[in-house]
Amino acid sequence: MNCLVTGGAGFIGSHLVDRLLELGHSVTVLDNFSYGNIKNLIKHHSNQNLKIVRKSVCDDLNKLFQENKFDIVFHLAALLRVQHSIEFPEENHNVNVNGTFNLLNMCRKYNVKKFIFSSSCATYGDQEETMLNEGLETNPMSPYAVQKLIGEKYCKLFNRLYNIKTICLRYFNVYGPRQNPKGGYAALIPLFITKILNIEKPTINGDGNQTRDFVFVKDVVEANVCALNAEDPDCFGEVFNVGTGINTSVNEVTQKILELNGKLNNPSVEPIYGPSVVEPKDTQADISKIKSMLNWDPKIGFDEGMKKVVGFYSNSNKFL
Repeated sequence: MNCLVTGGAGFIGSHLVDRLLELGHSVTVLDNFSYGNIKNLIKHHSNQNLKIVRKSVCDDLNKLFQENKFDIVFHLAALLRVQHSIEFPEENHNVNVNGTFNLLNMCRKYNVKKFIFSSSCATYGDQEETMLNEGLETNPMSPYAVQKLIGEKYCKLFNRLYNIKTICLRYFNVYGPRQNPKGGYAALIPLFITKILNIEKPTINGDGNQTRDFVFVKDVVEANVCALNAEDPDCFGEVFNVGTGINTSVNEVTQKILELNGKLNNPSVEPIYGPSVVEPKDTQADISKIKSMLNWDPKIGFDEGMKKVVGFYSNSNKFL
């Protein structure tokens, strides 16, 4: 297949590009490199099945779609951080809403048959239920969450009106190699690993008892591959959770990182507790729907995944 991957130089996107090329597909990466890193794709520099286009999802993409005749679009490009969206809602809306609409409209105009949208568990917000299933009424708590929900609604609409085979994947907390730990909105796991490697104290927001469903990046990639291969018409226009069904507290994650780095009970890297931020208390994915309809099941447990990611940062100066 001829695939377009937006955000393909980023953390999840570059792992997806690896897998698609491994499966023999042709891949065009669309990335403006505001967050993506060309080093994530460097091992494919001589692969004739890979093209890299430096553009934003908000740009005029008519020529790109007209010339390439894509079979499928994997839309991962986004401004990802909840707190960033609270501080900069207009910038985030432009990329996360207008950019998504732009791509869907290109698919409509140029007869692209399938569109896989990377959404987020942030759409759930705070819920009374611990286990989050796709039938729950969404309760977004940030501009980012609203923007992802709008993207899901547009996917459902374009499936209904224009017969584009859309699938929305609601990622829970994705982690793994290549995740950028730098900046004020860095993800918890790579940020804490690199701080501890540098003998710095990580700061936990709130009491650290908030829980998240952490899912390894390669399992997320396989969810995208399952969506690529989906043929059941009942799958299209639908939303699917991508998690593990197991939640882990921030305190437990921190202790695991300390343990794997041999720094338990080391006062030099004991975490500092700071003020809480706007975020749900708990997230835990009900993954029964994606198991039954897309035949996807996570393979990498938290202990195994954490060993892989700590090993990556321990043996690399890439982000240190």
